[in-house]
Amino acid sequence: MPTPPKAVILGCAGASLSDAERGFFADADPLGFILFGRNCGAPAQLRALVGSLRESVGRADAPVLIDQEGGRVARLRPPDWHEAPAAGRIGALASGDMAAGREAARINARLMATELFDAGITVDCVPVLDVPVEGAHDVIGDRAFCADPELVADLGAEVCAGMLAGGVLPVIKHMPGHGRAVADSHHALPLVDEPLEVLRATDFAPFARLADAPWGMTAHIVFSAVDDAPATQSPRVIADIIRGEIGFTGVLASDDIGMDALAGGPAERAAASLAAGCDVVLHCSGILDE
Repeated sequence: MPTPPKAVILGCAGASLSDAERGFFADADPLGFILFGRNCGAPAQLRALVGSLRESVGRADAPVLIDQEGGRVARLRPPDWHEAPAAGRIGALASGDMAAGREAARINARLMATELFDAGITVDCVPVLDVPVEGAHDVIGDRAFCADPELVADLGAEVCAGMLAGGVLPVIKHMPGHGRAVADSHHALPLVDEPLEVLRATDFAPFARLADAPWGMTAHIVFSAVDDAPATQSPRVIADIIRGEIGFTGVLASDDIGMDALAGGPAERAAASLAAGCDVVLHCSGILDE
């Protein structure tokens, strides 16, 4: 039996691989890779980089991920790539015309998937299923469709369908909900104090509707009604809420373990996330020392 790859998705530093990166990836054998704006230039360059990443681990099917949401979170941008709208614009359209909003969500996702598939990218970290509330930090903002959990689920389902039709796997995020966070988990650990009955009716609801999605991503957020550890590192949140109540059965990836919401060094953060029940951890910085 061949040795399985390591349960980690890694970033790289630039638009092409250094010899040091090639050697490290060959030795570490990560499950796959994730791309950011620093990695993405013209289409030919991007295809070459994706090919080099897979070559380094000797697996033509190694997953390559990206955060191509549209709006302010887009790693591929004009002039080489089309400018996709933020989810909030699609949500606003759907609030007035549900049929038009659903069609826009599906077509927009299908267009993004076409560009990603052409570049060799096989997993896109969309849709954002977070339900924002008034007073929350704007780290989510218009990345979310709207504040109506049912509409979020409807539009998220269209995004998943559009992605899958284009040959790209969607990732529902940030489980079990980032919409109430009053801090940016890139910089601090958010705490949500709402009781479970409120969370079930709002934050958890869109994820439960799309629990059959192929991939999901956790949130670095403490839900005090469940545990005092962030969801990414909480066996209770993952087993009881994400896998239990929500019923998610797909690949569960952590959000980036380089974010300051988590304590300890990279190895400690990764170990705690895997021990809690994440299937794979994301390490996105591309910094080899980490």
